[in-house]
Amino acid sequence: MVKDFDYKRELTEIFSAAVYRVDPEAMILEQCRLDADVLKISAPAGRQVQYDLSGFDKIMVIGAGKATAKMAKAVEALLGDRISEGLIAVKYGHTEDLRIIRTIESGHPVPDDNSVKAADQIIRLAESADENTLVINLISGGGSALLCLPYRDDRFSADLSDKQQTTKLLLECGAGISEINTIRKHLSGIKGGRLAEAIYPAVSLNLILSDVIGDRLDSIASGLTVPDLSTFDDAVRIVEKYNLKDRLPPEILRILDAGKRGAVSETPKPGDPVFAKSENILVGTNLSALKSAEQKAKDLGYNTLVLSSQITGEASEIAKFYLGIGRDLQRDLGLLPRPACVIAGGETTVTIKGNGLGGRNQEMALSFLNELRDFPGIYFLSGGTDGNDGPTDAAGAFAAAGICSEGTARGLDIQEYLNRNDSYNYFRQTGGLLLTGPTNTNVCDIQIMLVV
Repeated sequence: MVKDFDYKRELTEIFSAAVYRVDPEAMILEQCRLDADVLKISAPAGRQVQYDLSGFDKIMVIGAGKATAKMAKAVEALLGDRISEGLIAVKYGHTEDLRIIRTIESGHPVPDDNSVKAADQIIRLAESADENTLVINLISGGGSALLCLPYRDDRFSADLSDKQQTTKLLLECGAGISEINTIRKHLSGIKGGRLAEAIYPAVSLNLILSDVIGDRLDSIASGLTVPDLSTFDDAVRIVEKYNLKDRLPPEILRILDAGKRGAVSETPKPGDPVFAKSENILVGTNLSALKSAEQKAKDLGYNTLVLSSQITGEASEIAKFYLGIGRDLQRDLGLLPRPACVIAGGETTVTIKGNGLGGRNQEMALSFLNELRDFPGIYFLSGGTDGNDGPTDAAGAFAAAGICSEGTARGLDIQEYLNRNDSYNYFRQTGGLLLTGPTNTNVCDIQIMLVV
């Protein structure tokens, strides 16, 4: 190991290369172009989609997500005054200077009053579109919380507080994002394809940035514009799996039970005519970010391996898996020559047991550090591509022997901080936080491990 090796700088450079690759503005301008009156989009698998804009009376832009402001900026640059009106919902601080499209900042990961306001205004815009309107939806991760339209009819009246309590319980119980979204979709008037239902009979072009494992369109932002494959039965099973029945608000339980009995209509399913004029195009994924990180690591002189873009599970357990790989690499078993860089991505979960401050990336880094202790030569970073990890201002955290030594010098017990899920405050005191600020993109998380 080189004496002046700056592991934070190198890990940050690799992480930043990944985030830069999935810049929403750049990706849309790269994949979409305007040829006279024809909007042409390069879709996955070499597919080409196009729209003759002269055939529409109006072009409307709506959407929601942490990356949606940059997506909107690209669409404004592309279409300019052809846009009749627009409204997007983004997380507080994740904004851009837009000329035509209005922005509402709202709550994430727990919805707030502005989430309700944004959903109400966007659904009204969608319903105003007719068969001569092109609606461009800009959808990215975070949209589930940023748009909150509690299910209501003449029998049920769920409200924001019900949705807030439900969201908090789901986030704390260790449920996966697909499970969380299954319940969200069945308690909403906009998710699970209901936005597409509101837009119909207008034509909709839905540009989507993935923040979910496997890039399932019905999970990203709770599937606003795609058929919903989940059911009320699935939602009830998830409630039972995590023993939430006695903790959820009564009105939420009433809606789910009524839906299971068929007394509340299901979300739109495959084959529903509301999707006949709806085109969903994936513009960016976690894997595309990992490939850019891989190239940057190679440029820095590392022998590099991309493990997977679909890492899931409890953050503390995944940390042990990474460290096991790191220790094998240090033994020179022929797996990957040193200096080595192992890269992976996905989205883990944390089962909350304490009242500390942190997020899944900081939890993983602290768990990694707890196993690593002061063992030299292995350096780790876990970070969220959106620049936020949980309810903190950090994107994630580093783990290395020097950070452990700093903690020991300050009298900090790693296990105690893990017990109360207080990873942020451990790393704040030891200089281990990754602070990027909002990146205005969002394609899950990235883990990078250097072994020298």
